[in-house]
Amino acid sequence: MKILGISCYYHDSSASIIINNEIIACVQEERFTRVKHTPDFPINSIKYCLEETGLKINELDAIVFYDKPIVKFERLISTFYAVAPKGIIPFIKSIPIWLKEKLFIKKTILDNLNDIDSEIEKKKIKLLFTEHHISHASSAFYPSNFNESAILTIDGVGEWCTASISYGENKKIKILKELHFPHSVGLLYSAFTYFLGFKVNSGEYKLMGLAPYGIENSEDTISFINKIKSHIVDIKDDGSIFLNQKYFKYTFGLKMIEENKFKELFGLNTRKEEDEITQKHANLALAIQIVTEEIIIKMVKETKRLTLSNNLCLAGGVALNCVANGKIEELKIFNNIYIQPASGDAGGSLGAALAINHMYFDKDRTYSKDYDLMKGSYLGPYFSNKEIIITNKQYKAVFEYYESFDQLSKKVSHLISEGKIIGWFQGRSEFGPRALGNRSILADPRNTKMQKKLNLKIKYRESFRPFAPSVLEEDYDMFFNGKIISPYMLMVKKIKKEIKTSLPNNYISLNYWKKLYTKRSLLQSITHVDFSARIQTVNKETNPRYWKLINEFKKITKVGVLINTSFNVRGEPIVNSPEDAFKCFMNTDMDYLVIENFIYKKSEQLTNFKKINFDKD
Repeated sequence: MKILGISCYYHDSSASIIINNEIIACVQEERFTRVKHTPDFPINSIKYCLEETGLKINELDAIVFYDKPIVKFERLISTFYAVAPKGIIPFIKSIPIWLKEKLFIKKTILDNLNDIDSEIEKKKIKLLFTEHHISHASSAFYPSNFNESAILTIDGVGEWCTASISYGENKKIKILKELHFPHSVGLLYSAFTYFLGFKVNSGEYKLMGLAPYGIENSEDTISFINKIKSHIVDIKDDGSIFLNQKYFKYTFGLKMIEENKFKELFGLNTRKEEDEITQKHANLALAIQIVTEEIIIKMVKETKRLTLSNNLCLAGGVALNCVANGKIEELKIFNNIYIQPASGDAGGSLGAALAINHMYFDKDRTYSKDYDLMKGSYLGPYFSNKEIIITNKQYKAVFEYYESFDQLSKKVSHLISEGKIIGWFQGRSEFGPRALGNRSILADPRNTKMQKKLNLKIKYRESFRPFAPSVLEEDYDMFFNGKIISPYMLMVKKIKKEIKTSLPNNYISLNYWKKLYTKRSLLQSITHVDFSARIQTVNKETNPRYWKLINEFKKITKVGVLINTSFNVRGEPIVNSPEDAFKCFMNTDMDYLVIENFIYKKSEQLTNFKKINFDKD
């Protein structure tokens, strides 16, 4: 079977293609258009999937869209009717778009496919639709190696569903329980994301990164938690929630929240992007993180109760909350946990294709002996030496070429150990929001000044943002607690006490800025202020080149860990092509760029390179 999955029109558009159960290619449209979180129809992503497989559209057995627009339209109309006349402005703005594109989406999809391939036979194309949460559930369950598993999906909203508990067995997935709009964990978290001055659908990571700067037992934090639970959200024992709509505007307005209500409750104005972050902001971030974790843990326990499975699959945008994921793992009520690396809407294209393959066409599953079926999530475009050379000529780039990757890795590892910052571009790009060693910026985690330098001089982002470590899978125990395999950077764990440094007696009560610049560990630049790290374990078989680089660094430093952050700057998607990489390299304070076996030294490049003003995220 040859099946193309499509996700678009909301955020994080993508396309995925599977052939005979094998995941061949998956990519987000933003990588091509350079518009972060783009909702546009994924023309470029589809073209890539077809090129990677050598297929024409007419040769596909099915094309699948990741949700059911008619059901979603029903939800919107019902919501507008329920809140009328308050929803008249967003109604007037959204309905024309629905009538033009989304409601008659079958025609829209076929017209766009015709732009890709004018020879398509529209009447012969099998165009199918899955439920949004089935797409999410499928994206996690089918690539896992579990024959049976509990499945928990949590996001903002699909058609009506905002969270679901399912059970997967062999080819089939059955939804057992749902939480419905307007009550949503994802929307609750996004509301506080907005209130604290970050952008909805992209700034949730920032909120999660800010939370550890909060003081857990402070009067503020305890008060904020109590106010959230007594006024905003009612949490039931099974993890279902009821949101007090007095505090929200997403059902009828163009903003997430009733700002005056939030101000009255918390004693804070809605923070603007340029406003200073205070300790109160950090305390509120911690408060909503704690409340969110409480909800998720209750949902996880209910999932166990309903399924009795020893396996758990997680998907949906909330599954990217790696702090909560770490807390789930610590419960030890599931023996095995699998999280889809593209858990948000991007992964919906893959989930839709897999759902149709196994549940519509009734195809048996394929299992891998040692790993999942995601191929390390290295499912995006690869670029040949010829394409790299074209970029070199275009920008008159000065480079050194290494015939031997062994020599290249030794050279780069020495540069990193000397404090140099490296743009690292190798093989196929990663599918999902995390850089996993193929489109990464790398640095030395021992360097006490590296976090600040990377944030302010490379990423152009807030100084409080933490950086993740890539650690050799076999060396995990040397640095981090609780042995886990985390190839997709989706779990947070504490560092070992052996690498902690002595702290001032009042560390816990220090304010936001003082905590940030207090030395905490021997691997300072990957140790967050609460002694945690968002870990990627690197396997020799899954990514041999990245593993070798880290291992060479270990030979020099005795530390098999590197800082790994995504190869982009604030407001930009992760780089896709050699050209993207070179532009990003030249517009930041990176010292070296490595594209396959080509090395570029910043000081040797043309000084008149035209700088780019990057948009703020």
